[in-house]
Amino acid sequence: MAEMVEAHQKHRTGAVARTLITVYGMVVYATFLIVFLYAIGWVEGLVVPHTINDGPDAPVAVAVVIDVALLTVFAMQHSVMARPWFKKRWTRIVPQPMERSTYVLFATAALALLMWQWRPLPDQIWDVETDWVRVVIYVVSLGGWALVLAATFAIDHFDLFGLRQVLRNQSGKSALPSHFRTPVMYRVIRHPLYAGFIIAFWVAPTMTWGRLLFAVGTTGFILVAVRFEEHDLVDTFGDDYRTYRSRVPMLVPRVGSRGR
Repeated sequence: MAEMVEAHQKHRTGAVARTLITVYGMVVYATFLIVFLYAIGWVEGLVVPHTINDGPDAPVAVAVVIDVALLTVFAMQHSVMARPWFKKRWTRIVPQPMERSTYVLFATAALALLMWQWRPLPDQIWDVETDWVRVVIYVVSLGGWALVLAATFAIDHFDLFGLRQVLRNQSGKSALPSHFRTPVMYRVIRHPLYAGFIIAFWVAPTMTWGRLLFAVGTTGFILVAVRFEEHDLVDTFGDDYRTYRSRVPMLVPRVGSRGR
């Protein structure tokens, strides 16, 4: 009888723990979604009250140092926490089903910090005045954000942001193993998600020095991050990824490119 009671208590404790992990993952995802949508408006200068060209005034040199530091924090968080060696050590502290959600939480916090503490450099480099041309430029830039979203769904949006892991854990299932596959857009370029960000950041009807600094910094991070990410993908998928990488361009499509 005592063994049955103990087993029942363990089952209840496990069920509560799984539920708490699920709630955690869902709250993290909702928080990310709000911050990410705000970030679109922040970069584009649309809808939201505080944009990339707003914030506390600072001398140019001070603003540049602060903004570069913020971009560095953002880049380091993404790069370090995404590496397999870090995940291996991190999951000794954080339960495996929570690992991806925790990564998303820290990434969201880094993005929120960047937008909160960003120092504007509002002097303009260019400003398109013709209304219809501005509209076309906005459409292209927002199309970059749409490409980012589409790329996440192509490779499994809910797995990428930790929801699938916590929901499978809630059902008592383990995480799905990684499989190498190339959805349609990934047969045109290897990193459509990164390409979408580059389009969104650089295509602007009004380019200020602040947005230029942001675009340069994030693009530099993307170009470095791709190298680390592809190194990890080769370690995971071996010759399958090497062959794919040799056939499909990284960020810019070419005529006749084919993935596997």
